[in-house]
Amino acid sequence: MQTKANRLVTVTNSLARILVAEDETSLNDLLQDALRMNGYETISAKHGMEAVRLIREEKPDLVILDINMPQLDGFGVIEKLRNENNNIPIIVLTARDQKDDKSIGFGLGADDFVTKPFGLEELLMRVAAVLRRSKNKPTEGNVLVNGNISLDFLNYRVSVNDKEIETSPTEFKLLQYLMENSGRVLTREQILSAVWGLDFATDGAVLDTYISYLRKKLGDSAYIRTVRGIGYQIEAK
Repeated sequence: MQTKANRLVTVTNSLARILVAEDETSLNDLLQDALRMNGYETISAKHGMEAVRLIREEKPDLVILDINMPQLDGFGVIEKLRNENNNIPIIVLTARDQKDDKSIGFGLGADDFVTKPFGLEELLMRVAAVLRRSKNKPTEGNVLVNGNISLDFLNYRVSVNDKEIETSPTEFKLLQYLMENSGRVLTREQILSAVWGLDFATDGAVLDTYISYLRKKLGDSAYIRTVRGIGYQIEAK
């Protein structure tokens, strides 16, 4: 893992508070030091049940969550939180470079994945990107409409056939971007940059996963077309 402090990026974070849930003490301390150097406040947990308790009590802005933790593993933490309708952004750390881990994590509601070993600069960029999209809630009362789908910026709501549906911050941002560009074919790179805020190559599987989530939630009310080799397009209505 890269640990050179002079490579860390500087971010604007408005003193966001981040929970580091990692049972390896040295790595937990390293991550907290890096986050504090970049202006974040931190709290830490050494096992899954402690992480759940701190999330409920302290209400941090984001969680960096290791998969392999005692008492309750990372998957269990995500599942417990999402079952409580807690949509706190979660970046998952895993030492196992396996697609199954990502499929399970994203399926449970994780927002991003970082595989060990990783560079601190990359992690900090992902933290900034996840925080940016989770807090990107416009303050003016605007509503996007596409057929039977309406997206309300002011109240942060998505409705299908006048019935509100639950969306995570990432699902909301992805749907917003697609609807703002209704009828246009958007490349995978355009979508990953606009929604995830990353300027470097990343695992495109996250985009496919969230497109699948939206298709299931929107049902027949939206036609999100896959343009092979290019990206996606939401049908203009």
